[in-house]
Amino acid sequence: MLEKLNELTESHGALRRGRGLISGVIALSLGILCFLGVLAFHFPEYLTTPQLRQSYNVDIIRMLMFSALVIAGGMSLVNIIFNRSRWLSGAAFLLVAGAALLGGHKVPVTDFANNTPYIGLDWFILDLLGSSLIFIFIEKLFALRKEQAVFRAEWQTDFHHFIVNHMIVGFLLLATNLLVHRIFGWAAHDGIRGWVQNLPFWAAVLLIVLVADLAQYWTHRAYHQVPMLWRLHAVHHSVKSMDWLAGSRQHIVEVLITRTLVLAPIYVLGFSKEVIDAYIVIVGFQAVFNHANVSVHLGPLRYVIVTPNFHHWHHSQDQDALDRNYAAHFAFLDHLFGTAVKSSKLWPEHYGVLGDYVPNGFVRQFKFPFTWKG
Repeated sequence: MLEKLNELTESHGALRRGRGLISGVIALSLGILCFLGVLAFHFPEYLTTPQLRQSYNVDIIRMLMFSALVIAGGMSLVNIIFNRSRWLSGAAFLLVAGAALLGGHKVPVTDFANNTPYIGLDWFILDLLGSSLIFIFIEKLFALRKEQAVFRAEWQTDFHHFIVNHMIVGFLLLATNLLVHRIFGWAAHDGIRGWVQNLPFWAAVLLIVLVADLAQYWTHRAYHQVPMLWRLHAVHHSVKSMDWLAGSRQHIVEVLITRTLVLAPIYVLGFSKEVIDAYIVIVGFQAVFNHANVSVHLGPLRYVIVTPNFHHWHHSQDQDALDRNYAAHFAFLDHLFGTAVKSSKLWPEHYGVLGDYVPNGFVRQFKFPFTWKG
């Protein structure tokens, strides 16, 4: 069983129908998430994110976990009975059984300390479940490249980046907040903050997205023009297939630098928590959507808003598209600063770094900026 599971996780391509592979993968995925969710219930002080704990409706989470356990258990049991990929469904059933034995959706949550070190297991579960359910569905409905499988080549590398970047959310929040306060604390003034906080909500949201995108634009442009920074950013550009998971391929040092520089003006201007929360939703959606394997046409709005079509060109190997389309939210910034791609073609044909010199695999990509001699 372990050998076959390892072979499955190291493979890529479309899952063949009629063999229990699709239902088995769904059952296994739900089983893993349920097992991790039970662990989070048992050790919330170490495995959950303090900022998210305050927003949870525990009853709804318990209901969702119970439903997932029933679905995963039912799918795996049917496959086992009808001898369809028993090794896969057997692993899923063991995870479901293990989660149930550990208390399942009924694990009691008692008082616990809030100041303990933690990893964002809950953020990983919620984001993976939400992103995969929403964007895989969208990609199937509006696919740009219909032949591209969900488990396309190099998906494992991007999934490993996804896991690490979500699990260490606590470290990232702590580090970025510390850096912003230490480096940019002098620039905060009550007068400017008061004006920003008195803006209507919709105006404040538009302003925070514009401010963040201006910071992101120039930071992004520096990654392409400063050789030392390109060493980090080349990891992100090494992805050769664009989909909902592709944006997760980012070197952790780049994530730390970018988040610090984007958070700085947000902190200095003093946006309210509600406005920041709205921005987080927007940036979270666009970060995934702009890399997705979807064909979206917004007509003239494409000159205003960043869409997959706009950002796919940023990842293109076409000479005319190199070092172009830096914006993350507002495409007009690239048109304003003269860095927008001008091409007669609608979509690029090939993605990745010219020369394909970035290695595949999370560990090798982590080491790459510090070992590359190019």
